[in-house]
Amino acid sequence: MHLKQLSWLAIALAMSGCAADYLNNYDTMTLASGDANHTNQLLQTVDPFNPNSNNTHIEGDGARSVAVIQQYKSGAGGGGYTGSCPTDESRATDNSRCGKRSAESRPGGQ
Repeated sequence: MHLKQLSWLAIALAMSGCAADYLNNYDTMTLASGDANHTNQLLQTVDPFNPNSNNTHIEGDGARSVAVIQQYKSGAGGGGYTGSCPTDESRATDNSRCGKRSAESRPGGQ
């Protein structure tokens, strides 16, 4: 009886090995199928990159960049703000939460 069970197990294992390869072949459509012409055109393009990708001269305003960096380095006070409520989470002099009274919430940060 034990030999019969082992033989059935061996046959099942042998058959499952063959079935795994068969099940990996799908007859379905993917999102990329049906566009062979476009794919071949892209594969045969000599230089597929945008010509402007090699441009290393990026225009910018140096004075504005320096001002932003100086404001950043001046700390969380917001670039010269001297009041007691620079942000919404700050505490006022009477130890109340600043909230919408802060410079962060007001137009212009004042």
